[in-house]
Amino acid sequence: MKVKRIVANLEATDPQAAVAFYRDLLGLDVLMDMGFIVTCESDATARVQLSLMSEGGSGTPVPDLSIEVDDLDQLIARLDAAGLVPEYGPVDEPWGVRRLFVRDPLGRLLNILQHRN
Repeated sequence: MKVKRIVANLEATDPQAAVAFYRDLLGLDVLMDMGFIVTCESDATARVQLSLMSEGGSGTPVPDLSIEVDDLDQLIARLDAAGLVPEYGPVDEPWGVRRLFVRDPLGRLLNILQHRN
């Protein structure tokens, strides 16, 4: 048996507000909208991963989601344009990533990162 995908299910009293955040900040597209559930995806192929953490690294709290992007500077520009302030970072971590933490409209803590080459 192979796991084909893992989907994060986030409770949202206003799914459309959350969709706007993930669409505008990360460029995700709506794959399915049935009213009570809206599923977003990236047109890029994503790997399936599950991280089990005792802390978020560098003394940070465990984030709800970790999202890898290919251009963190572009994401930072989008954060600035939206008037959103990271709770942590951006910072270059000793394990080879540049990252920041920001909260989505649901209050979930997102670890958004880019691997350094």
